Amino acid sequence: MTKTEDYILIRQKKIPTVSRDIPHEKLSFWPDNPRVYSLLDRSTSEPDQESIYRSMLKLEHVRTLRHDILDNGGLIDPIIVRDGDLIVIEGNSRLAAYRSLASDDPAKWATVRCRVLPADIEDADVYAMLGQYHVKGKKDWAPYEKAGFVYRRHADQKIDIPDLARELGVSPQHIRHLVDVFQFMKDTGDENRERWSHYDEFLKSKKIKKAREEIADFEDRVVDLIRTGTVRAVDIRDQIPIICQAPKILKKFARGDLDVEEAFADAKHAGGDSVELSKVKRFRTWLCESDTLDEMAEHNPGVRQKIDFELKKIEARVSTIREQLSKSKVT
Repeated sequence: MTKTEDYILIRQKKIPTVSRDIPHEKLSFWPDNPRVYSLLDRSTSEPDQESIYRSMLKLEHVRTLRHDILDNGGLIDPIIVRDGDLIVIEGNSRLAAYRSLASDDPAKWATVRCRVLPADIEDADVYAMLGQYHVKGKKDWAPYEKAGFVYRRHADQKIDIPDLARELGVSPQHIRHLVDVFQFMKDTGDENRERWSHYDEFLKSKKIKKAREEIADFEDRVVDLIRTGTVRAVDIRDQIPIICQAPKILKKFARGDLDVEEAFADAKHAGGDSVELSKVKRFRTWLCESDTLDEMAEHNPGVRQKIDFELKKIEARVSTIREQLSKSKVT
């Protein structure tokens, strides 16, 4: 197949590319690709190409890609490589699937269609391209892989959160959350990609955040439950926030006196999942804040008079509700 020239638009720059067929044996997996990076143990040494290949073959989506490539008679999307060293920037999974096919039929799958970037392309442009594909776009990186990509851009390459957000077209809050969760997993020593959703839910909840700050053993208890597979991500999302709203039960749970199911049942019975209770508590919290009175007092006399009128109505209604609640039978 002949060469064809084109370009990729990255950060308003036209990066020239050439599409051509290249023997798959000349291509190299990129160890810093987020999908590859998340698979490998780097604690002893830098992984070699063969260990990367073996790890990639274990992934379900690589086996699916193998069947797709076989059915189509080749790649639909070319692999993107960097000229010179021929490292695969985008398409490491496709290379693994393609190389697997070549092991069965070397002649048929000897070469692979590639889109070749310039050898001197800047790293910033490479990462910006990957971010557009996989963080902002709909390519198939898992959430843990996306977070790892964003984390390394921020922590290792010193890209500020606002700059990353602009580059990837997402909110700074989203970037910060990805970085925080990935950092939390590193700090706990649990970098198991399969447990990303657990830690994602754990750091997402405001109720859980308050408990982490106030209850000494709470965080360690939940992390231990996650690491041992005792708690599901859905439990962290739906049950633990309810437990966090029942202080006495929360302390028992943090000490290990209650498991998740027991603590959730007790907290629910105590009203921890009551919408009405939550609304009343939020109103009381706001009303008791020191700034609330100051802010009310700053208004002009007309507004202050209206506020006073509403408060009298609330006072009367609260009195009625309390009276009715005291008459209600305990069930």
